[in-house]
Amino acid sequence: MVKDECKTLLNALNKVSACYRHLVTCAGGTSDSQNLREELKKTRRKAQVLAVANKNKLTTILKDKSISKDDRAEFERLWVLFSTCMEVLEIDMRRALELGQEFPLSAPTKRLIQTGVVGGTSAVAARAMNIQNMKYEEGNNIDTADLNDLEQEINEVGEMIYEMDMKVNVLQWTVEAKQGPGSELKSTVTAGASSLAVVSTSGGGNEKLCDTNKVFAGTMFSAVLIIAIVLTVCIVKFA
Repeated sequence: MVKDECKTLLNALNKVSACYRHLVTCAGGTSDSQNLREELKKTRRKAQVLAVANKNKLTTILKDKSISKDDRAEFERLWVLFSTCMEVLEIDMRRALELGQEFPLSAPTKRLIQTGVVGGTSAVAARAMNIQNMKYEEGNNIDTADLNDLEQEINEVGEMIYEMDMKVNVLQWTVEAKQGPGSELKSTVTAGASSLAVVSTSGGGNEKLCDTNKVFAGTMFSAVLIIAIVLTVCIVKFA
């Protein structure tokens, strides 16, 4: 089904973009390396391939005047999610370019930042690429050679976003979400298995307990303040 295909493509793009963001956070840190720069390159290019596939699929569908109102609303929602994902990808690519320029590995000019992140990132990149192991190009100085390519690809992504806005007129503020804010974060487990569920279902009892605690804390604070004032007066008087 076309709708399922679009959702699958969008989920794949979200997954790869999320992995790319994770890798970008390691650039310029103590876990930075030639391998990380290669992983960044392969991951962002995978994201761009998926972005083009998403754009072509959704553009064709949304230009079709024969689709039903309900289907159009669903595809417009997917389009908004896709547009947001592209904007985030562009931001992360710009951040990767800035970090690559600030922290060149071939001719270091600054010390790598002690971020506390240690270990390799190949597992993250491999998940993004849907492969078992990453293969690296031997002897390739990707540190400097890739920056020009990255800058060009940023321009291409920016042009794609502009082209998307020109081809499909979907006003983001008119698209209604199917779920409430933060609904994806709410647990579906039973109340006994989740402390969050206990808090959300206990209702008025917890509110009363919180009110009692606030009154008690206020009383204690007032008592300490009065004692401090009395002691200050006594010290000044008998000094």
